[in-house]
Amino acid sequence: MAKIKHNDFIQTIDEILSVAKQQGTIHLYAEDTVLDGRTIKINGRNLFHFATTSYLGLEYDHRLKNAAIAAITKYGTQFPLSKTYISHPVYQQLESKIETMYGMPAIVTKNSTLGHLGVIPNLIKDEEGIILDHQVHWSVQNASLPLKLRNIPVEMIRHNNLQMLEDKIKDLSAKCNKIWYMADGVYSMFGDYAPVNELLALSKKYPQLQLYFDDVHGMSWRGKNGTGFVLDILKQLPENVFLMSTLSKSFGASGAAFFCPDKKLYDRIRNFGGPLTFSAQLEPASVAAACASADIHLSDEITILQQELEQKISLFNDLITKSTLPVITPNNSPVFFLGTAMPLTAYKLVQRLFNEGYFVNPGLYPAVPVKNTGIRITISRNNRNEEIKGLTEALEYHYPLALEETSNTLNKVSMAFGIPQPDSQEKENTIKPALNYQYKTSIKQIDAALWNKLIDKQNIFDWDGLCFLEDAFTNCSEIENNWEFHYFIISDNFGNPIVATFFTFGLWKDDMLAPVSVSLQLEEKRMKNPFCMTSKVLGMGSLFTEGNHCYINKKHSLSKEALLLLLEKAEMLYQDLNADMLVLRDFEENQWLSDLFHNLGFIKIAMPQTCVITDINWNNNQEFAAILSPRSKKHFTREVLPYEKMFRVIIKDRLTDNEVAHAYSLYKNVKNNNYAVNTFTYPIAVFQKMGAHPFWEFILLYLEEDTDQEPVGVLFCYKNCAHTYVPSLIGMDYTLSRKYNLYRQLLFQGIKRAQELHYKRVELGITATFEKRKLGAQLISKFAYLQAKDNFSMELLSTMQIENKAPL
Repeated sequence: MAKIKHNDFIQTIDEILSVAKQQGTIHLYAEDTVLDGRTIKINGRNLFHFATTSYLGLEYDHRLKNAAIAAITKYGTQFPLSKTYISHPVYQQLESKIETMYGMPAIVTKNSTLGHLGVIPNLIKDEEGIILDHQVHWSVQNASLPLKLRNIPVEMIRHNNLQMLEDKIKDLSAKCNKIWYMADGVYSMFGDYAPVNELLALSKKYPQLQLYFDDVHGMSWRGKNGTGFVLDILKQLPENVFLMSTLSKSFGASGAAFFCPDKKLYDRIRNFGGPLTFSAQLEPASVAAACASADIHLSDEITILQQELEQKISLFNDLITKSTLPVITPNNSPVFFLGTAMPLTAYKLVQRLFNEGYFVNPGLYPAVPVKNTGIRITISRNNRNEEIKGLTEALEYHYPLALEETSNTLNKVSMAFGIPQPDSQEKENTIKPALNYQYKTSIKQIDAALWNKLIDKQNIFDWDGLCFLEDAFTNCSEIENNWEFHYFIISDNFGNPIVATFFTFGLWKDDMLAPVSVSLQLEEKRMKNPFCMTSKVLGMGSLFTEGNHCYINKKHSLSKEALLLLLEKAEMLYQDLNADMLVLRDFEENQWLSDLFHNLGFIKIAMPQTCVITDINWNNNQEFAAILSPRSKKHFTREVLPYEKMFRVIIKDRLTDNEVAHAYSLYKNVKNNNYAVNTFTYPIAVFQKMGAHPFWEFILLYLEEDTDQEPVGVLFCYKNCAHTYVPSLIGMDYTLSRKYNLYRQLLFQGIKRAQELHYKRVELGITATFEKRKLGAQLISKFAYLQAKDNFSMELLSTMQIENKAPL
């Protein structure tokens, strides 16, 4: 099976956050000598603090600080033993107070991340399954995904999508004794809530359903005794609801607490819970501070603190709703998210607010979908009313300026988040320089000489090649192979082209570039539902082509403006088509383009390397061998050259109907055995049109000893008008492949044919790069830049890549 180098998801995230660091919005250091929660000093400036997740500000309460100091004095800075053996003297006191708060015993953990790692693998049995909300905290996902290695299904649904959840429950119900749905009580970025009552009703409809909530952002500021959002809704935990809360954030100390209504499960987790057993316990200072906080939570004072915070939240809500600022999820939590869509707008807005004296955080991918970038504003009890008013005024002033500075608009933000369009008329930020653009829906509407002058040196997207693609993939009866074509040419006022490209709109498999193991699992699902995990994609180029699909005259003074105009028009088309994803490909490494695309809200991912041969200055097999590296030469003389005499090679520019049918069966052999790039199978009509097209030819390999006269291998080759030879698809008889080194022989015959026709370049495609390098191909790294409406499919596949054999 052909292999490709897959994108490194961690590298993608690293690049995104590196840009945010360069913009001075993350990886900052507080410079205060004393912290009070109201202000924070960064780069020598005191800023009002609107980014804390300690909504009640209890970490600065003198009772918590004095308790921590006393504990250090009496017990030292740590108690370095596992709690399985013995807990330090203050632990029992804390556990008793937490039990009083919640009305049930708690398992106290070092923090919520280690708590999930200790609880979830112990809680979930092998015959059970997990469904994750797309926005559930990373720590929950991180603890759940390795359970796939135990053959436990781990599925994911779009955020708060109850219909999708119910569909997943139905799908898992036949094979899972229990189905665990895992969500946050209060979500950390948008400040929205889990639909707790609706989930409880769903669990009554489906008794297998168990609910697991991470409520660390709902703690303290909500509920009786500050026990959090989830418990405030439920009042007490039903038997099928499990809860992770926190002793940090609003609680003011450190650690987390897990609540389990099942006594047997509680004892099992307490006895052996991975990190709960082997990690060090909370330091005496943290436990003592938590005890002091618990005393506050158990007193009437907690209600007063909650009311003080509620007043400040209400003030901010009142002020923000009177403005045109796009708060994404209006609510009464302390977390607010102001959408900017484009990362660059978020960076500029954060910088502007810094300069005005307000500290806020950018909300970035992967914490939010890339096109749902914005700024997160948190309200704490330490914020004063005049500071809240000042922040709102600063936002109202600087938000439109940040939009204008980054060629963004409120309308674009509204479309990105799917929220109502603003009532007010705004000035659209169009590209200022005088540029002209052509938009066409067929290559036949574009002058052939012009197109070939701009984009003719690669693959199958010269003018004639695109005529073939339009003929083959438009008005197709199969929805998966029916494409729309969209062409753009941006020129200056003198008619000089600056940017040119084409897009296709069609259905893509979400796992197209996922590991083979993932595709194999999804193909089983597609036997029942052929369009499972597929998306409507507006993609630069097409699934049939590869190479640099975008012409950019980088020497032109308006090249950046022309590219921005192209992207503006492409995004408008993306919205008009209601596409799920917008993909720009295949660009070579270019920092200027990477920065530009990132700032506009695109994620950069590595594409499979493409294989190209440009050294075709040889006249026979011996001269070809001489240009290879010593290792490749040895491979060629042992594994390719001796087998050539076993074949008759026939090259045809036309195929009969019977020959097309046989060649198509050989193509399907390869397609059905290769999921390295998992696309839909092309219909036979595509190959019939190849057989009648003047720029296609077919290299057919017959065994010399075969009397049936049926080819055992075929190479489908396109002859680009600019001297590029493209062996585009391959077909083989797999029963003979290994015995005769059939794949290598087909590759060599394609290279040999290009030499005979005096072509200057051979493009061998993206799979099996190891084999192609042996025949002298150079590897070219390519990158794609993509936006998605919610990144659900893309992120789901990236999490699935941690395993190679377990079912979904």
